[in-house]
Amino acid sequence: MLNTSEIEVESDFEELSEKRPFFQVFFELIRKQPLGAAGGGIVVLMILMAIFAELLTVFDPELNSLEHMLMPPDDTFWLGTDQFGRDLLTRIIYGARTALLVGFTCAIVGATLGLVLGVASAYFGGMFDLIVQRIVDVVMAFPLIILALAVVATLGPGTQNVIIAITIPFVPQCARVVRSNALAIREIPYVDAARALGFSDMRIILRHMVPNVMAPYLIMLTSFLGQAILLEASLSYLGMGVQEPTPAWGLMLQGGAEEFAESAPWVAIWPGIAISLAVFGFNLFGDSVRDTLDPKLRSR
Repeated sequence: MLNTSEIEVESDFEELSEKRPFFQVFFELIRKQPLGAAGGGIVVLMILMAIFAELLTVFDPELNSLEHMLMPPDDTFWLGTDQFGRDLLTRIIYGARTALLVGFTCAIVGATLGLVLGVASAYFGGMFDLIVQRIVDVVMAFPLIILALAVVATLGPGTQNVIIAITIPFVPQCARVVRSNALAIREIPYVDAARALGFSDMRIILRHMVPNVMAPYLIMLTSFLGQAILLEASLSYLGMGVQEPTPAWGLMLQGGAEEFAESAPWVAIWPGIAISLAVFGFNLFGDSVRDTLDPKLRSR
């Protein structure tokens, strides 16, 4: 029979044997999730564009240059210029900042509020849970774009109002998913033991329930990123989102998609490709996170 010291030595040996070099783990993840790695690469590239925008281009994204209106791609303007003579590559690079600002803010705030609301609803139950879930049902009855349009129409256009309009529909979606997981956790004996020890409701929720619902929270968070970017682009295209002269991909489509589709197609093509790649990358990355964190899919 092994004594305590021998068991500790064996456990330490197992931990050391399980430790592998970072690059080995990194390349193994790429091998297992190639599409997720591709999506993560797009996300990293987008983040680097937003951070080092000043170093990647020499043009001002908001300065009009009428003598350079609608110039096709050449050695100076690699992607051409728009109807105001602004360099499209510069506008796309700086537009990544707007997309990431809206995407990350809406996803983090919406998912976090949904996490708190879902866990609280599952923990307290009763009338509180009934009221919260009926409100969630009402909000989720409206499509995302319709609800966002209604909020922006009430508050007015602008980056801050767009963030509020996109965040509101995300809260009930995350709350519903988190609540379904928190209901099962509430019945686990250690939650009853925490109540018996006299722990406060806040401590039980934050210390014992929230950490056990982080997997669905992270899955919802990553899925919200692509949705937020697409919604922001849609609202800006409709003239109810980000306003000129702020660089935004949807705003770039607003003036070029219809008027210059034949005479200067590059005005609409490049912003459309940027939006597609961003949403595609975040969706692929979100799917890989789901496959990694979901126990039902992890063994496949």
